[in-house]
Amino acid sequence: MSITLTSLGAAGEVTGSKHFFDTGTSKVMIDCGAFQGKRKEADKKNREWSFDARNIDAAVLTHAHFDHSGLVPLLVKKGYTGNIYSTGATRDLANIIMMDSAKIQSRDAEYLKKQAEKRGEIFDWEPLYNEKDAVKAMEHFITLSYERSISIAPDVELTFYDAGHILGSSLAVFSIRQNGKIIRLAYSGDLGRKNKPIIRDPAPIPDVDYLVLESTYGNRLHESTETAMETLASIVNRTARRGGKVIIPAFAIERTQEIVFYLHLLADARTIPGIPIYVDSPMATNATSIFKIHPECYDDETHRAFTDHHKNPFGFNDLHYIEHVRESKQLNDLQEPAIIIASSGMCEAGRIQHHLLHTIRDPENTILLVGFMAAHTLGRYIRERRKEVRILGLTVPLRAEVAEIGSLSAHGDYREMWEYVDHLDLDRLKKIFLVHGEDDALTAFSRFLRDKGIREVEIVEQGKEYPLDQA
Repeated sequence: MSITLTSLGAAGEVTGSKHFFDTGTSKVMIDCGAFQGKRKEADKKNREWSFDARNIDAAVLTHAHFDHSGLVPLLVKKGYTGNIYSTGATRDLANIIMMDSAKIQSRDAEYLKKQAEKRGEIFDWEPLYNEKDAVKAMEHFITLSYERSISIAPDVELTFYDAGHILGSSLAVFSIRQNGKIIRLAYSGDLGRKNKPIIRDPAPIPDVDYLVLESTYGNRLHESTETAMETLASIVNRTARRGGKVIIPAFAIERTQEIVFYLHLLADARTIPGIPIYVDSPMATNATSIFKIHPECYDDETHRAFTDHHKNPFGFNDLHYIEHVRESKQLNDLQEPAIIIASSGMCEAGRIQHHLLHTIRDPENTILLVGFMAAHTLGRYIRERRKEVRILGLTVPLRAEVAEIGSLSAHGDYREMWEYVDHLDLDRLKKIFLVHGEDDALTAFSRFLRDKGIREVEIVEQGKEYPLDQA
């Protein structure tokens, strides 16, 4: 029997990760993420599935980000009855993300229905799933520690290795038994970087025959992570001198906690002025609680700086967590310098849009971008420094300073990913399959890997089957 690989999401794009391999005996799904982008296109892609969830034997979740976990409740709703394997931290974070998504969809449905009724139109949009569906999905989770193996199908064994991307993130390594041989296949999920705060560096995996590798920054080099605090301090200081606010769109999981961690260190060292810092995201607040109860994922530096001294790395005097809408609205009336961290990270929804609407016109303010901005998102338009952008249906001029800290990215750049791959036995490695990247990044990274001597590199096309050579 032949082993085949297929991707039905994050192939030629960076969102909606859905990957599969079929051994002829077992079918395994890796990640079940939501597509993010233009609202109508994203909704259509998230609803229209070209596979039968009932035919999947096992599901594996590499990490909790929405573009990897956001449609897990829909998978179960569509008839999946098997186990969902993840690390403990991934399960806990995914629970927050899925419940938050269900609540947002419910609120959107109510709003859209009212708007349709005002126009005398028929409303036929339904949420992808509700909170009960998210709760039901959680019943399917089986957690696994790093570097502990488990049989997930008659011919498949799974081992997680720390991916160093977000709390609980993992590379999934599969040992597949066929015809008396073991074929080892690895999925990178999202591969992190060395020397990131809080979490450990990516852990080495054993030598593999095939590697499915993300390519988000396949055409880009990041700044050194050592410069991140210096750059952050400089941005905060010059904005404060102007009397302005620093607005930071940040993913509620990982990026928010990382920025809070850096600001804590800068405040302790008195490198930045004592100005109020607001985390305006209920999901980020809940996620931060998950970070607190998973110190097993911390790196040694975090343990030494905080855990060993019984200090909270995510709490200090100038830091305030905002939960209620009333408190969030009050932030728009602030006259003094402040730092406001809010989601979503790509500025497509959530409280960040309201903060941008109130600050983007004023040159005294700074919009600080700290993560990847997908095409056709408000975050990408701000990063491109367009003269005008659309926010909440309004066209507004972009006059605020736009700053960026590339070294905060949780994805490895092409040089960092090559350093990781280069530790493998390249004589054994038969092929690298590239996913999770835009076209220019995929093309550049493929060329780079070939120049480094990788014999076969394949840019994965959505829906295409790729048989594995078992000879």
